[in-house]
Amino acid sequence: MCGNNMSVPLLADAVTVSGKEKETAAVIFLHGLGDTGHGWADTLTGIQLPHVKFICPHAPKIPVTLNMNVMMPAWFDLMGLSPETPEDESGIKKAADHIKAIIEHEAKNGIPPNRIMLGGFSQGGALSLYTALTCQHQLAGVVALSCWLPLHKSFPLASSGNKNLPILQCHGEKDEMIPVQFGAMTAEKLKYIVNPQMINFKTYPGVPHSSCTQEMLAVKEFIEKHLPRI
Repeated sequence: MCGNNMSVPLLADAVTVSGKEKETAAVIFLHGLGDTGHGWADTLTGIQLPHVKFICPHAPKIPVTLNMNVMMPAWFDLMGLSPETPEDESGIKKAADHIKAIIEHEAKNGIPPNRIMLGGFSQGGALSLYTALTCQHQLAGVVALSCWLPLHKSFPLASSGNKNLPILQCHGEKDEMIPVQFGAMTAEKLKYIVNPQMINFKTYPGVPHSSCTQEMLAVKEFIEKHLPRI
């Protein structure tokens, strides 16, 4: 770890899966509610590419309204899981700023933003979508698993205008936590924010609120395509 990681709060104890050769690209992957970076580091190791570094930060512990204010790892507060539920606007923006700080840190250390991809599952996927769409840099792409677009009513106005952002969206058809309809509604909304041909929305029959082997293979292909070896 570099000595200046402490200035980037979420990087200080992030789990890093290093590439086997010179790292020329990075994927910052955000876990879901109540999880940690360790939860996804193992899964991502299974689709590792030799030139790509995976960074899996841990969300801070905060009281979550949806879970009776119990303290748990969360990127921002959740009041509920329906599209009309009020959202933690300041928390979402603050969390996005923390992820943007990681992007800046990697850029300073030699991996340019166009070689950095964001990804995440559930709440982490939601944050990765929001962060990429509002980021001033053109990123390599976004992997959005079993999630939604936070503050969706603020788009397309809130978008930084990068129309050519590749987005891979995956959702289990048996997801009872975040129904697949939310994923479909998100994919529709994204067509007004980025070029529609940049969006790939895949659904997986029989899969609940989790990932599956086929999905991870799709993620690997997406990373290989948009972060090729230099």
